[in-house]
Amino acid sequence: MLPRSGDVLHVTRAASVQFLRPITFRVIRVLDWPTYDGWLWLDGYELNASGDAVSRRSIFVQRNGLQQVQAAPQHRSHTVRTARRPVARTPVRVG
Repeated sequence: MLPRSGDVLHVTRAASVQFLRPITFRVIRVLDWPTYDGWLWLDGYELNASGDAVSRRSIFVQRNGLQQVQAAPQHRSHTVRTARRPVARTPVRVG
């Protein structure tokens, strides 16, 4: 599973030994920093028990050790916009 923006993850020791105490983490983005195969840098927020963000963090984790708690909302298509009218441009005197 490759996390995406908005996903809420349960990060435990299975993801990295640094997480002796599991955390809940909301993903902002997957960073494109160089890593070992199967590892990721994630940028996001650590959440408290009520789901509020308590600190912003960048974490280094194994992809296979992540547990998804809540998926990000599905992408909605944009509404269809009508064509814009061109703006009337007139010369401006300078000086």
